[in-house]
Amino acid sequence: MTETATAGRALPHPEREEIRLEAVLHALSDPMRLQIVRELAAREAELTCSQFELPVTKSTTTHHFRVLRESGVVRQVYRGTAKMNGLRRDDLDSLFPGLLDSLLAAADRQSVRLGDGA
Repeated sequence: MTETATAGRALPHPEREEIRLEAVLHALSDPMRLQIVRELAAREAELTCSQFELPVTKSTTTHHFRVLRESGVVRQVYRGTAKMNGLRRDDLDSLFPGLLDSLLAAADRQSVRLGDGA
């Protein structure tokens, strides 16, 4: 693991070669998790968990971030007391070329079609 995390606070992530397509697709099948990934992709930056406005409880938000991390979709690292979240775009694009862009474009089209403003 090559993370800049405070000792004892490193979070487990799958290595690139351990990321599985079915885990990624499962993680992205939930609307809240897809919303998180869409925002990370749009901002192209690491964001703290508190920067996301999700209509769910804090414990449910924590669960969604854990699923995304354990599937290999996001990388979470502690910087001080903040848990930063970044999209593992390079890993996903290397393993599954075009998948992330296709899913994000489909989510955008669906959002327009349904008029949900997401």
